[in-house]
Amino acid sequence: MLDLRFVTEHLEEVRAGFARRGFVDEALLDKLSALAQRRREAIVTAETRRAEQKKAGQEMAKADKSSPEFTERREALRVVAAEVKALEAARSAVEAELSELMLHLPNLPADDAPDGLDERSNVVQRVWGERPSFDFKPKDHVELGVDLDILDFERATKISGARFVVLKGLGSRLERGLMQFMLDTHVDEHGYTEIWPPAIVKDDAMRGTSQLPKFAKDAFRIAKDAEWEKENEAAGHDLYLIPTAEVPVTNLHADEILEREQLPIAYAAYTACFRSEAGSYGKDTRGMIRQHQFDKVEMVRFCAPEDAEAQHELLTSHAEAILQKLGLAYRVVKLCAGDMGFAAKRCYDLEVWLPGQNAYREISSCSWFGDFQARRMNARYRPSPKEKPRLLHTINGSGLAIGRTLVAILEQYQEADGSVGVPEALRPYMGGRDRITRD
Repeated sequence: MLDLRFVTEHLEEVRAGFARRGFVDEALLDKLSALAQRRREAIVTAETRRAEQKKAGQEMAKADKSSPEFTERREALRVVAAEVKALEAARSAVEAELSELMLHLPNLPADDAPDGLDERSNVVQRVWGERPSFDFKPKDHVELGVDLDILDFERATKISGARFVVLKGLGSRLERGLMQFMLDTHVDEHGYTEIWPPAIVKDDAMRGTSQLPKFAKDAFRIAKDAEWEKENEAAGHDLYLIPTAEVPVTNLHADEILEREQLPIAYAAYTACFRSEAGSYGKDTRGMIRQHQFDKVEMVRFCAPEDAEAQHELLTSHAEAILQKLGLAYRVVKLCAGDMGFAAKRCYDLEVWLPGQNAYREISSCSWFGDFQARRMNARYRPSPKEKPRLLHTINGSGLAIGRTLVAILEQYQEADGSVGVPEALRPYMGGRDRITRD
């Protein structure tokens, strides 16, 4: 969430930043500006009347309690007190409306985010690895996986519906091996602390990481019955299946004040992720690219503002390291202002090469949020023991999306006979096996 004072005092700058993102809602900004003015007026009026209330109280205390003057001043004090109460209630109502409006405003893009409104304006930063060449027509992962009997889409549809998959045998082992390999790399080599968080979170956590209200239609909300409400501490909250480990892990430090020497803090977590993919009808319906349930290892970093840009680059390099260890050709793309996620200030997409699609596809988004999420979560740090707490900066990125990594391995390591090679780094996680064949 943006700072209200900054938005109202730098409205033209904010409008320009939003225009770079393609976010144009003049009515919302005008309403926000008007409400902010009402809030300022309510504060001034309330403070004036509160001073009058204090003065009236002091004068009443000096009067003879049996005198008409005392009764008159007491009645006047009651009137002022009622006015102060009404003014404070009006201010609270305005502030609640302002807070709700602020939740609908996206983050402002960093100055170095490329201009542009869609992916055509994204800028390739670097390309790593050689795209594999084949002396046969490469298959996509669906055909490869079905032929190898490691991916079963038909039975997944039977038990769960469209956009699910059942992994079998070596397919299941490859998914599990990738998860372990990614976590081992991030924990043992990159210094992350491993987290195994809940897969169900309260609405507060979804709001804290900007999933709500913006992406409410893309979330799976859990139905609750009256008996559950009676017995659980989360009663009164909506509960959601997590769309990414970013939600529970980033919220670990909600409403906390960290010390400067604790920073940076780095967490890595595996979770299953759940998304309804609202608005993606007919898009990527084949295979594992866009599913309702998928596995992911997520990296989250908390840092001081002055360290944020360097920490963003560091996290991105950690995601790249996984692709490099697996020998998967990829590129790094800096997203333009109009193609970034709602909460991002700057974002790099890692795009892996998929021969079956003859295209690069996103496998990780590494985003720097500034203090956008921290303000929602009230996550702060103290620069020094006597200084006032400041908002943290948050950074996250997939390290990596496991299903898409599996897809890339199947397609980049495929052989003419339909078998698939196992990257050397993964062989210890595959029982030493160097090839996937149909048993």
